[in-house]
Amino acid sequence: MQQPLAYRMRPTKIEDIVGQTHLVGEGKIIRRMVDAMRLSSMILYGPPGTGKTSIASAIAGSSKYAFRMLNAATDSQKDLQIVAEEAKMSGTVVLLLDEIHRLNKVKQDFLLPHLESGSIILIGATTENPYINVTPAIRSRTQIFQVNPLTEADIQAAIVRALADKKNGLGEYNVMLEDNAMSHLSRATNGDLRSALNGLELAVLSTKPANDDNIIHITLPIIEETVQRKALSADKNGDAHYDVISALQKSIRGSDVDAALHYAARIIMSGDLAILARRLTVIAYEDIGLANPAAAQHAVTAINAAQSLGLPEARIPFANAIIELALSPKSNAAYLAIDSAISDINAGKTSDIPNHLKDSHYKGAADLGHGTNYSYPHDFDNDWVPQQYLPDSIKQAKYFQPKGNSKIEQAFKDIYNSLKQQQSKGLK
Repeated sequence: MQQPLAYRMRPTKIEDIVGQTHLVGEGKIIRRMVDAMRLSSMILYGPPGTGKTSIASAIAGSSKYAFRMLNAATDSQKDLQIVAEEAKMSGTVVLLLDEIHRLNKVKQDFLLPHLESGSIILIGATTENPYINVTPAIRSRTQIFQVNPLTEADIQAAIVRALADKKNGLGEYNVMLEDNAMSHLSRATNGDLRSALNGLELAVLSTKPANDDNIIHITLPIIEETVQRKALSADKNGDAHYDVISALQKSIRGSDVDAALHYAARIIMSGDLAILARRLTVIAYEDIGLANPAAAQHAVTAINAAQSLGLPEARIPFANAIIELALSPKSNAAYLAIDSAISDINAGKTSDIPNHLKDSHYKGAADLGHGTNYSYPHDFDNDWVPQQYLPDSIKQAKYFQPKGNSKIEQAFKDIYNSLKQQQSKGLK
């Protein structure tokens, strides 16, 4: 039986893992575990197709331990017993336990002593937050690592590798993958490498060579059909993908509801919910911001609902968020304020923190003058007292420059200006 491309391309050593450099890159925690041969049980959590199984198989391959895969929901305690018996004979087995959040108490109780002894190195995989959905007994015996969605560059690197690999990949086929088809394949699968590789394989196996030269020509329409997602545009360089996203933000910023809905509809029809969710979140805080803080909260709630629902229903909460954001008063004061503060940091304006603000919760702090002469605001009327908070070199800095584009922002502006005036008078 021919296994799927994504299965065949699963890495057998840690160096072959695509992405997740925060875990498996040189000098990072999982790489250090493998290099030192000091493996411990862990839980990997993150979206589907991001490399949880790949990391587990690469750990096993790099360490030369036996590798077994089970599912916590569907495999029985007897299956776990077989793995435990194998561990007794071979010394150590790496067990990938998928859907670990569905592990029942009977199976958990069976596993615990084997985790304690180290005969089974458990690698739990889950798309659910383990801090909420995995039992404390398992959590206390494992390290928890978050696996991130893969970038377009990560997925494209894996596609190139699969097309070149003659043993496990598609290297025996003479494939010509067009640039815009490659771009769409890496975007439309939303960071899911398994989906990207399966879509690529379907495209290659279902496309006949066009000429006698035996070249399998994979075009954008073929990839659109295999992944069942339309591209935003068939432009060769894929610039329209970013043009539509840009047009969406500028339409909301310009308070044009109809244009914003038009560009959002293009993104929805492409199936790229991840980029729409991210862009609307940015817009809510960058462009509406303090002029209507409630709109940002509503947008985040709508985005979470859309991601939970998936298409086609996701379009409805997205539309709610887009309309409210477009018709809200606008303010970029918070965005400009933090950028102004960062600009000062980059310019080297980071002189010493005033002594009265420094930590005083340790022996000897008073001898250094740390925390002394600090005025505790709650001990004063209105829970406020004038005192210097910024370092001396920038004590007059004013990063927050609100325009007062709504009653809410005007109120923030009035409070800010009043406090600055009182502080200036109180420190003279």
